[in-house]
Amino acid sequence: MTGDIAQTKRSEDSDHATGRERDPEHVRFGERVRSLAVEARRERQQFDPPSESAADERALACARDGVGPAVSLYIEARTGGTMVEFTREEFRLLQRALNDWLTLYARCYGVDLDADFTIREAAEVLLRTHNILDTAQLLTCVPERY
Repeated sequence: MTGDIAQTKRSEDSDHATGRERDPEHVRFGERVRSLAVEARRERQQFDPPSESAADERALACARDGVGPAVSLYIEARTGGTMVEFTREEFRLLQRALNDWLTLYARCYGVDLDADFTIREAAEVLLRTHNILDTAQLLTCVPERY
């Protein structure tokens, strides 16, 4: 994890392909991405599945406090006045944060899922449902709907 952050930090302030400085707003978005990624990875490493009676509450927390902020940051970056340009590493970290949280969401229900969704697909589902819990359920199919 530390390597992810260090590598991104070295490349965040300038665009190596063109040699120009990155927009400070884009740098701030990158900092937010790294913070989300660190938190998601820490939670994934420390996760203890909840009891069956606490599964819904814990899954809601994973969706609201984890999936929600990751998807919201992406939507904000794509709908503001300027299109935020993430570095490749920042984009990878943002998707990893999303998938860490979706993996934890599924584990709340005893499902071993190695989530592999794109941040864009999660954003599109959220924009259709207007509900982060429904978004997590529709992406992971956990719990099953009858």
